[in-house]
Amino acid sequence: MSTTSLTAKYRPQTFSQVAGQDAVKRILSRASAEERIAPAYLFSGTRGVGKTTLARIFAKAVNCENGPAAEPCNQCRQCRQITAGAAVDVVEIDAASNRGIDEARRLKEDIGYAPIDARYKVFIIDEAHMLTTPAFNALLKTLEEPPSHATFVLATTEPHKILPTIVSRCQHFVFQRLTQPEITEHLRTIMEKEQAPFEEAALRLIAKRAAGSVRDSMSLLGQVLALGGDKLTESDVRQVLGLAGQEIFQGLASALLERDLPAISDILRAILDQGLDLGFFLRELGLCFRNMFIISRLGEAAEAQLELTPEEFEVWKGFAARMHDAHIHACWQMALEGQRKVLTSLEPGLALELLLLNLALMPELAAIEEIPAPAGGASPPAQRGPASTGTAPGGVPGQGAPPARPNARRFGPGGPAGAPIGPMEPPHAAHGPAAAASTPSPGVRKEPPGGQPAAQPEPDPDPEPGAVSDFASPEPKASPAPEPRPKTFDGLLQFIQDRNGEAQGLSSWLRGVRGAVDGERMELTCSNDFIAKQLADQETLAKLRQLSQEHFGRRLEIKIAVSGDAPPENMQKAEQIAKASPVVQAIQDIFDVQNMRVEPRRGKSN
Repeated sequence: MSTTSLTAKYRPQTFSQVAGQDAVKRILSRASAEERIAPAYLFSGTRGVGKTTLARIFAKAVNCENGPAAEPCNQCRQCRQITAGAAVDVVEIDAASNRGIDEARRLKEDIGYAPIDARYKVFIIDEAHMLTTPAFNALLKTLEEPPSHATFVLATTEPHKILPTIVSRCQHFVFQRLTQPEITEHLRTIMEKEQAPFEEAALRLIAKRAAGSVRDSMSLLGQVLALGGDKLTESDVRQVLGLAGQEIFQGLASALLERDLPAISDILRAILDQGLDLGFFLRELGLCFRNMFIISRLGEAAEAQLELTPEEFEVWKGFAARMHDAHIHACWQMALEGQRKVLTSLEPGLALELLLLNLALMPELAAIEEIPAPAGGASPPAQRGPASTGTAPGGVPGQGAPPARPNARRFGPGGPAGAPIGPMEPPHAAHGPAAAASTPSPGVRKEPPGGQPAAQPEPDPDPEPGAVSDFASPEPKASPAPEPRPKTFDGLLQFIQDRNGEAQGLSSWLRGVRGAVDGERMELTCSNDFIAKQLADQETLAKLRQLSQEHFGRRLEIKIAVSGDAPPENMQKAEQIAKASPVVQAIQDIFDVQNMRVEPRRGKSN
């Protein structure tokens, strides 16, 4: 059979042949039948959902010689020319390569001419978001009030990049992704037309891989049919497209339940060696945990909601019965969140390995805040105590299993591999009655039934090097208390500098200010009028009052003055400061000045 360009061979030619988009098809069909054509339309949606296809069908419907009609006849000269792409009055423009203002101006000129051979001029602009802003601006008025014989159809996958002024001038239709059953039915129709045998599971797998895009499903179908088999099978689809089979996911689920690390390593190696699509693998892995969670919560009623065969349903039902709901939910969440990390990692294989190991060892992992901090150079908590001689989680012989911690969270099997477990235990609950009796919670003092206080255990005089107590984390060293600032103006400056981010530059204005605190009054003497005006600003002064009240513990009356209004007792200090200034001393040396008098600068007080 012919497998050449299935997308072009089976492109829909009428509204009824388009898969999905029922609401959009009804609106366009009715507009064509009643000749109520809008000035401009905007079709937005993901790739391969029928935007350009519906635009071409709409162009045929409005120009059909047997119209106006709800469907094009595809027999008249106009319909045949538009289908072949040879109609002079239907212009299809690729905005990615014709995105400049010059092309927009030529389009604006062409629209003014009447149609040559049809009733309407239809301009289809594909990938319209690629037009530049000047090109959009050149089309603004034309899109709002085009001639009665013309209409625009803009198609885009990124509507957020189109100017709001353009969107407001269009009838905007959002194309939805097709559901998996809709794509499966579309592929079934094509295979029946090709008279080719197929497995239903193969079509469902292609539809799932297409992720809502009809064009992608057609491309994938053509890719698999190129293999040349006598029948389209699920195994062929997985082999050609690099998709993991159900046996991989079932084996992985079994290994995760039993914490079988060697089996997980073998599965990971097989995934990488076969070159499987990691993105689709992670999607299906998350779907497996989703199915298990729904089965665990709904039981037999979940079979009607899940797209699983009866055999697959029974397999995943058995896995769900062996895992706690919390464990399944946590694995589902980690699988979803790990997709982006794995696919964007520089080492996707290592990232996937880490994800799978985290899923397997989740019951052994504790939250960071629950891990006791090492004291005095102690080794990490996982290394404390003598090594046990059992097997590690997952059944790896020769490796010691970490000792049970009172605060370890349990999601998975508590006993032998695959055994069902009971309800989740609190984070700090001990495992087993003996542990509950002998391991008190940190900071909790237990008393015997008789009511007498239990004797506190004597501290080990010679603890094992590197050991950390299982009962409580070492007390962290207290940070030294900040040195109190003196209740003076200089202390206030230091306090404000410590709060500089909150003070919003207040400390910079106070650097050249002399201050004195007397009882309930604080006097600030500024060196010039500019600083005084800045401090007297309502917002700045309110902030200064707030910080001074926090520092002194009481509300002070603030008086702001310039140096000319300084009290006489401050003049002596000002003179000493002036004479000690390097600038003043340099002036004295240059001009050979012997005597100098310091006088206050005259100005207004605030």
